[in-house]
Amino acid sequence: MISQLAILKDINVLSICVRIFLSVVISGILGFERGRKRHPAGFRTYILVCLGSTIVMMTNQYIYQTYHTGDIGRLGAQVVSGIGFLGAGTIIITGRNQVRGLTTAAGLWASACIGLSIGIGFYEGAILGGTTIFFVMTILHKMDNLMRKKSNLLHLYLEFENSLGLGSFLSLAKKNSIDVMDVQIVKNKGEEKKAMSVLLSVKSKENRPHTEVLQYLSQAEALNCIHEI
Repeated sequence: MISQLAILKDINVLSICVRIFLSVVISGILGFERGRKRHPAGFRTYILVCLGSTIVMMTNQYIYQTYHTGDIGRLGAQVVSGIGFLGAGTIIITGRNQVRGLTTAAGLWASACIGLSIGIGFYEGAILGGTTIFFVMTILHKMDNLMRKKSNLLHLYLEFENSLGLGSFLSLAKKNSIDVMDVQIVKNKGEEKKAMSVLLSVKSKENRPHTEVLQYLSQAEALNCIHEI
């Protein structure tokens, strides 16, 4: 068993096939989770990132073993820092100042790290690490949503017909025992100057479902739309 594992640690046809297979399988599982949620970086992107990292690390190991020179971790270090440009491409800021794509970017970076561990023959770390990443991206995502729903704190995006609408909203919130915090006025582009977009946080003093809080606040005058973000 030890001798077989040692063979897979060296660069040969068998170890190359095993490493490429593992990188496709593990990254494919991670990418599938993102792809089914219609994120820009999905199934194929994750596989390519992980596979590329695996090839880079195998190349580094091959150079080290063949020519007995160089730093075995040099190319891997470049992958870890270089993957940032791809991750940055998945992060967007919507018109409502919402940041989207952070989890996808983090997942791509983690996929690259998995590829590096497979490429150097650290199979145990790659399999356990990939399993943990998948757990974080699926199970913990559901837990995060559940905790947000149970929280009394809501982050809202609102659009008013005019500035007087914000005053009506604040009065209505106070009347319903709802505290308003972190008010930010967003500049509207290409719209009427009188219109106003606002980002703010509200906290109900009582335990209420988010839908109930939104129903109370939606009764404010001159309010065009209200969304939880």
